[in-house]
Formats: sequence, C-alpha cells, structure tokens
Amino acid sequence: MRVAYSASGGDDAAGADGVRGNLDPSWLAGDPPWLALFGQWLREAIDAAIAEPNAMVLGTVDADGHPSTRTVLCKGADADGVVFFTGYDSDKANHLASTPYASVTFPWIGMERQVHFRGPVSKVPAEATENYWVRRPRGSQLSAYASEQSAPIESRQALEERAAAIADQFGGADGDQPVPVPPRWGGYRLTPTEVEFWQGRANRLHNRVRCTLVDGRWRSVRLQP
Repeated sequence: MRVAYSASGGDDAAGADGVRGNLDPSWLAGDPPWLALFGQWLREAIDAAIAEPNAMVLGTVDADGHPSTRTVLCKGADADGVVFFTGYDSDKANHLASTPYASVTFPWIGMERQVHFRGPVSKVPAEATENYWVRRPRGSQLSAYASEQSAPIESRQALEERAAAIADQFGGADGDQPVPVPPRWGGYRLTPTEVEFWQGRANRLHNRVRCTLVDGRWRSVRLQP
C-alpha cells in the first residue's frame, strides 16, 4: 500500500514527537552547538518517564574490524562528550584498546527521537572514576567488584557465590566498610567529532540534522531522511 504525502501542514505542523516545529540546523547553537539541544532532549525524555533515558547503544569494532553493539548507561555529558563506565577487561574495553573509536545512540523511541555520537574514546582520569564510584549504590559496587566482566563462568550459582564472597570480604551487603574501586574498572569518554539529531515525522519524511567538527569548527547541515 502506498501512502500519499501532503505538505499542507508546512513547518508548523505537529510532528510525531508532538513538537510543532521541524528540527532545523538553526536549533544548534552555542559551543559546542549540540550540547544545549542534547541536554534539552534528555531532560524531556526524563520528564516523559522514558525507561532508562540515559541508556545508549554503544558500537565498537574488534581487532578484526567486526562490529559489536550493546546498551550502556551514560553517566556524564558535557562539552567534552559522554562518559560511561565498565570493566577494563570487558569485550568493549578490549575493542577500544585496539580501535579507540566508537559510536553511541540514545534511542528515545517513545518520543520518536534519536541522537547519535561518533568520535574517539579515551579513559577518564582515575579521580573521575573514584568520584563516580563513591556515588554508586553499594550493591552495584559489590557486583562490579565480583564480576570479571565478559569472562566465562560455569553457572549462575557460581556467580552468586562469588558475589556473596566479595560482599563478606567487605563487611556484608549491608555493611559500612567502603568498597574500593576494582583494579580493572573505570570510565571512558567519547569525545564527539560528529553528532546527529533525528526527529520522527509522518510518512517517514523524518528530520535529520548533523553537526560535524571540521578543522576545529562545528558545521551543521540538514540531511535527507
């Protein structure tokens, strides 16, 4: 079945995300130009009760150039990029060690919006990891300490026994003995050289606006859907 497209609504027609204005390169302003709009869309995703609004799909490639994706949580976003934390022996960390470049996508499907980032990735300083670690719930700290991320384990029971042993080592699951940052755990920052905003519209005539860093300056353009 073919659906005819009508342009009668013009630029003021409400789109799939409920916003009357069509996403335009002029929405991107400031230094860097993507930051304010990204922050606005993230706040609106939180206000709309989108599940895990800070979840992002991280794409990496291994040493053979084979891609892999998984969902991680963004734990910081500023003018320097987006930050996430993981085990330094995990699959994603091994990929980044061989190819320190990645992409992330914030898929706010319920609002028919997406934001894509691409750029080089580097480890955050140990101080930044420590500052985040102390704010984590104790249970999450214990689990991170117990897990040899991405390594095989024989059973769920073995995993739970390992977690229980680590909890005992640090005074129990409800204890007050601090849990230190695991030796092989920390943060990464993706510093974007390209950021794209996607806004759903009727009949698949979506809006796409991309910012690209070229010779130290950001350039914004509209892309066809």
